[in-house]
Order: sequence, then C-alpha cells, then structure tokens
Amino acid sequence: MPALILQLTRVGFLILLWLFVLAAVRVVRSDLKMASDPRTDSRPARTTRKEAHRPAPLAAGSMVPAILVVTAGSLAGTRLRLGSGTILIGRAEDSTLVLDDDYASTRHARIVQQGNGYAVEDLGSTNGTYLDRTRITAPTPVPVGVPIRIGRTVIELRP
Repeated sequence: MPALILQLTRVGFLILLWLFVLAAVRVVRSDLKMASDPRTDSRPARTTRKEAHRPAPLAAGSMVPAILVVTAGSLAGTRLRLGSGTILIGRAEDSTLVLDDDYASTRHARIVQQGNGYAVEDLGSTNGTYLDRTRITAPTPVPVGVPIRIGRTVIELRP
C-alpha cells in the first residue's frame, strides 16, 4: 500500500508541475501578444462608432489637467507634461512612462486626451489598472487628483 501512495504522490506532483509550466507559458505568451498588438502603439486611437457615447468634456471652470505626477512607486516625483499625444505606460523601453515595477505589464495602460480631459485605458494587463479603487475595463475619464494605480506605482493628473 505505501508503494501505491508514493506512486500517486509522484503522479500528482508531476501534474502540478505541468500546470505551473502551462500557466507560465500562458503569461509569457500574453505579454508577447500585447507587445505585437497594433492597437497598443503610441499613436492616437481613431474614433469609432462605439466610442461615440463618450462622456462630455469637462465643464467650463473645471480644472484642466496639465501634468501627470507619479506619487508612489520607484519613480515617485516624476512629472510629465500632458499634451495631445497618447501617454503609453508600461515596462517596454518605448513607453512614454517606463515603469520599473514587477506588477506592471510590458504595455500596461495608456492615457489619451478626451476633449478637455483625459481618459485611462487598460491594455489587457495581467494585474489590471485601477482608478481610485476600481479596476477599469474600458476607457475611463480621469478626474484631476484621482489616483491611477498600476502595480505599486500610483500616478495622478494635476492642473
């Protein structure tokens, strides 16, 4: 009987080892797919019929964001001036904001101008992008001063 239990334990361990290898291959494959996905480039996205229902731009008198500030993480204190271009965020060297964060994907998120304001969009990252404490799944308008969390890095838009 102990020989049977030993053999079953070996088989069970082998199955767990293969499941781990397959999960690791899946994560690497998804990162490589994101790196080659043409939708994640830094050019501004074209407006489609689906995006026609975007929220209205900021009302007159509202604060208009002018800079992006990293408030927490290894790049705390970094500032980027906002413009009409797209800000690509991730570990890739060609990103506008290159993160040194193990919990960030190669191409994690992007911030695009939307009227007078900006919207953040998750690019299919493994660990997600959070606006305040809510995980975002679609392009979401970013109010001034509301934290955007990507792994251990926290950024904010400021006037």
